[in-house]
Amino acid sequence: MKNLNKILLALTIVLTLISAYSLAQCVLFKSKLKTADKIIKDQQVNVKIVTFTQLFIDKVLSGQTEVSFEDRLQLENAVRDINDQEIFDQWQKFVKSGINEEGQQNLTVLLKLLVTKISY
Repeated sequence: MKNLNKILLALTIVLTLISAYSLAQCVLFKSKLKTADKIIKDQQVNVKIVTFTQLFIDKVLSGQTEVSFEDRLQLENAVRDINDQEIFDQWQKFVKSGINEEGQQNLTVLLKLLVTKISY
């Protein structure tokens, strides 16, 4: 009977240690998963910012003609897709400012903001 109690005690200790190890591994895995999710979300935002910036350069800065309605709509949808209020607000300032000196300043601020919002 004493041997059986010793075996049960040893088995209980081993199972407790295995459970504690498994719990620690689970917590570590969850932490790594959260980190990976954040990295993925950051990269998705980066892709959206770069996509909008490339579209902006192609349609607005490199364009020789006035920006068409379809291009404006595409730019508007791309900037909204970024889902960043600060970028959207600066975009609105740029759009409303026209082609004067204020427009040039808003363009510079928008481009700087886009570059600084890219996380790496």
